[in-house]
Amino acid sequence: MDYKDYYAVLGVKKDATEKEIKQAYRKLARRYHPDVNPGNKEAEEKFKEISEAYEVLSDPGKRQKYDRFGKDWARFEQGFGGPGGPGGFRYEQYPGGGFDFDMGAGSFSDFFEMLFGPRGAGARDIRGADVESEIQVTLKEAFEGATKSISVATMPGEPPRRLEVKIPKGVDDGSRIRLAGEGAPGPTGKRGDLYLIVRMQPDPQFERKGDDLYRDVVVPFTTAALGGEIRVPTLTGSLTMTLPPGTQGTQTFRLSGQGMPRLRGGGRGDLYARIRISVPKNLTERQRELIRELADTLEAVRA
Repeated sequence: MDYKDYYAVLGVKKDATEKEIKQAYRKLARRYHPDVNPGNKEAEEKFKEISEAYEVLSDPGKRQKYDRFGKDWARFEQGFGGPGGPGGFRYEQYPGGGFDFDMGAGSFSDFFEMLFGPRGAGARDIRGADVESEIQVTLKEAFEGATKSISVATMPGEPPRRLEVKIPKGVDDGSRIRLAGEGAPGPTGKRGDLYLIVRMQPDPQFERKGDDLYRDVVVPFTTAALGGEIRVPTLTGSLTMTLPPGTQGTQTFRLSGQGMPRLRGGGRGDLYARIRISVPKNLTERQRELIRELADTLEAVRA
């Protein structure tokens, strides 16, 4: 991976808080998202760049390595001997033995022969270590479910393997996906399990809280004042809802069953539409007069 100044990419200072980094990402993502710039390759590349920067700076572990090692951070992230083992994997204990290990320069076979002696009956039933890694998932993938192809190498010297991973509907940040028999190999080749920890990518339009979704909906001030129908975008299209007269810009309306699929128990969460009132900037003189007349009548009522 080429070195990039991720702080400059997001336009934040090096001591920026997690909140500031997230706000900067969401602002840029809205600007450069492919859905907003269809067919614009430059915007598409920019979106990938800011997503890459956010992936590193939003992860405390990766950010610490980036701040410490600069352009060499990726080598320490992917190399051997650092915390988490090769490629960011973390090895766990073998059944029947509580120990941590660093393969170092020794071979996998030498390591097991040192512990269990030459291969034979004593090593026949020993499986490999369970391994953890992370998988990036978009909101759309978590909503619809998906099949993703990943490349993994669970021990030093092992060629990367391509695996197909099924993303269940409703997964959330921190969810664990178990791939049985895809972890590190044991002395006779029997593998442990691979656990993929889901890391949700921020979405430029929706904010997720558990199974519920939140999004801003901009409405004209006249509709907010008089009431009327508005369109609310969802993950499956858009719905029509009716605003009551006198709707305030701080109000939130719930659309039942329009949130995320529940990972367990069935059904879906809710979608919350946060009203943001749009005030026109370029008014004609007649429009200004009408608003002044309205303001005068309102003052009279309050008096």
